[in-house]
Amino acid sequence: MTATKIAVIGGSGIYDIDGLEGADWIQVQTPWGTPSDAILTGILDGIEMAFLPRHGRGHVHSPSTVPYRANIDALKRLGCTDVISVSACGSFREEMAPGDFVIVDQFIDRTFAREKSFFGTGCVAHVSVAHPTCPRLGDACETAARDAGIKVHRGGTYLAMEGPQFSTLAESKMYRTSWGADVIGMTNMPEAKLAREAELCYASVAMITDYDSWHPDHGEVDVTAIIATLMGNADKGRNMVARLPKLLGAERAPCPHGCDRALEYAILTQPDARDPALMAKLDAVAGRLL
Repeated sequence: MTATKIAVIGGSGIYDIDGLEGADWIQVQTPWGTPSDAILTGILDGIEMAFLPRHGRGHVHSPSTVPYRANIDALKRLGCTDVISVSACGSFREEMAPGDFVIVDQFIDRTFAREKSFFGTGCVAHVSVAHPTCPRLGDACETAARDAGIKVHRGGTYLAMEGPQFSTLAESKMYRTSWGADVIGMTNMPEAKLAREAELCYASVAMITDYDSWHPDHGEVDVTAIIATLMGNADKGRNMVARLPKLLGAERAPCPHGCDRALEYAILTQPDARDPALMAKLDAVAGRLL
């Protein structure tokens, strides 16, 4: 059994939570650079928690400049076992309305300006992201959301776009109809891929703020309306997160879906051919095997 330590990567105002004991903002240094911000640590219902503002307090990082590798490495260094990603998203489905939450289980990655792996020349690895989120964590998020009185949809495909601009009408219609995406955002990739490489269980909760630009009755995305909905969603998100420690418990067995063993057969480079400099950078992410 492993002691549970829950990490929350929060966009959209979910940077802390009421009742966090021993709350302390700490700086974590990583070989991949500086994380988005200091990380708020503490204890909630007897469970260690870590909160990382994805964009930094004050929203200083654009989706493209978020230091995704440093963020995931920092959470791994802190001993986090489970990562809950909470982010604002647009919806491609009438029934997934602003104010609703979606427990994402698939992604379409359309980002192109971000470093997407901890591995590369000197140590090559290929992890599976066929099922990029952890169903066990998704179950906990769904239960927590329902218990908090939030309308939540279980399952959905998240289209990750580069941004920072919103979609054109033509793109929005294509993503919705031809590609079958359910929600759209700018931040869960490569975050989900990196969490898998770091052998961290990862769940994604999309907090819907708008209908993107496809909806005939809503037209183009209105940032003012998004911010108003976003503030209400942040309160809901904090209520959901507050219920997770009791649901996940103080100890956890190995992940039944293998998230915490994702690197078991993924590293292809032979030991005598591995780059020592890269190996040193992988001390937290892949230390279990290397």
